[in-house]
Amino acid sequence: MMRKFLDWAIIVAATGFIAILALSAVYDHTIIWLHVFQALMYVAVIALVLRRDRLGYFLGVSIAALWNYTAMFVDNFFRNGLRALAHLTATGQLTHPDQLIAVGAVTFHFVIIAAGLVLIVQTSRRAGADLLRLIVVFAVSTGYFAADVALCQPRYLQLFPRMLHPHGLF
Repeated sequence: MMRKFLDWAIIVAATGFIAILALSAVYDHTIIWLHVFQALMYVAVIALVLRRDRLGYFLGVSIAALWNYTAMFVDNFFRNGLRALAHLTATGQLTHPDQLIAVGAVTFHFVIIAAGLVLIVQTSRRAGADLLRLIVVFAVSTGYFAADVALCQPRYLQLFPRMLHPHGLF
């Protein structure tokens, strides 16, 4: 019962993030192809989780962790989203919906990470092999994302070296 709930949490959160990718492309048409190819990773997560393939948990955790790490510690996307949320809460005026969506994106990713990690641990038969699998899936998915950025929006390649030197959340 718990596994089914967590599977659906991942599916709903991945679907929510795909919706955020589509919505953000409305605000910036130059990133449509970047987001189409990025969304394919989340479609893969959904498909794998629906098949109860553990690879979906590893992929979900990997891409969600990289995205949240980048949004929270490498660029200002999440920080600006929090400012937009604070402004909306204080004034009732939505001034930067393109920034506010970062808060939803990070939230969806935390759901994927938490549910995925619980499911990896619950279904694990060999912790060492699972750690190695997570590292390999993280490396491959990060490579896929880097190729997506290089092909569709090379201006964002600057984020990758900065990932090695994060600046903090606030």
